[in-house]
This record gives sequence, C-alpha cells and structure tokens, in this order.
Amino acid sequence: MSLLRSESVEVVADIRSLPRSNRNPQFDQDQLELLLREAGLRYLYLGNELGGRPQELRFYRSDGRADYRSYRRSAAFQQGIAQLLWWLQRHRVAMMCAEEDPLVCHRFLMNGAELTNLGIRPLHIRKGGTIEKQQDVEERLLIEVGFGDLVKGALFQETPDRAAALEEAYDIQAARCAFRLEPSQMSAWEFGS
Repeated sequence: MSLLRSESVEVVADIRSLPRSNRNPQFDQDQLELLLREAGLRYLYLGNELGGRPQELRFYRSDGRADYRSYRRSAAFQQGIAQLLWWLQRHRVAMMCAEEDPLVCHRFLMNGAELTNLGIRPLHIRKGGTIEKQQDVEERLLIEVGFGDLVKGALFQETPDRAAALEEAYDIQAARCAFRLEPSQMSAWEFGS
C-alpha cells in the first residue's frame, strides 16, 4: 500500500490470468479487492483480456508458448487495452501481476509493448519502491538478447533499426518467459479448463 500511495495510484488493474496466489493468499482476488477498498483504492480485474495466459489455443505457438505479439492483435486484448485507457484518462492506474522484474513478465512483454506503441510510457514499480522506466527496461531487454550495440553509445535511440530490433527482442524474450501450455494441454485443449 505504501508503494501505491507513494506513486499516487488510485486504481489497481489486476492483469493476472489467475488472480490468486498460493504463497501469498492476501493477494487472492477477493482479499486484494477488500484490502484495496479499505485503503480507498479501486480494484479493476482485466486478467481475462490482458493476462499472460490467452484463453484460445490459436494464440499459442507449436511449442506451447503464448504468442504475445499475435495475441496483441486480438479483439479481446484490444478491448482490455481500451478499458485500461479509459481508466488511465481518469485515474492514476497501476497494473499488477505476479512478477517483480518486468523483463520476465507479460506486463512488460505484452502490455507494456502495446502501451508504448500507443505513446504511453509505463513506469515499473520495483522491489523497494524503485521506479524503472519502460525505456530502461527495453534497453535491458536489447542487451539481454544481444542487441546491446543499439543501446550503448547510440546517438539516436528511436531509429527504425532499434524499433525492429525491439520487436524481435520482445519475441525472443517471450519465447523464453511467456506462459507455456504443457503438451498434454495442447492436445487435449478445452476452453476454460
């Protein structure tokens, strides 16, 4: 709560596909919503639209990894982004998921990428209250996947080469970190199971 207050957050948009925690039950959807309400904050659940586990098999690659770039073009995702934008126009919103480091999270790899394309520059509240800018996480990403030459010593950060490399870097990192269905889930896929 102190981190949210320090950033003047008014609404918490929960973008977890499964809004519960085995390790921290206080972050289960019902408990979290109550806790936020008691603190004077609003709770908004957008995990069905903006969560890292798409609900349709067509948004998974043959290896079972979620295909975030493909999912970003879906009607469900775009509806979720539209809802988020509506709230952003009226309130200071924090998107919440389960990962602390944005580099390994769909909040950055899927949602942050789309928001950046729309001209919004998310800030990431890290452990201990440290704020990391979207561009700084993107630079870490470029270095992580081997495109560090576009970061170090570059005079102009926003070049066509950098934009193309960044899209490729998002895909590479998502292939490493995105949610993955097990092979048995791929062959016996049932919507909502």
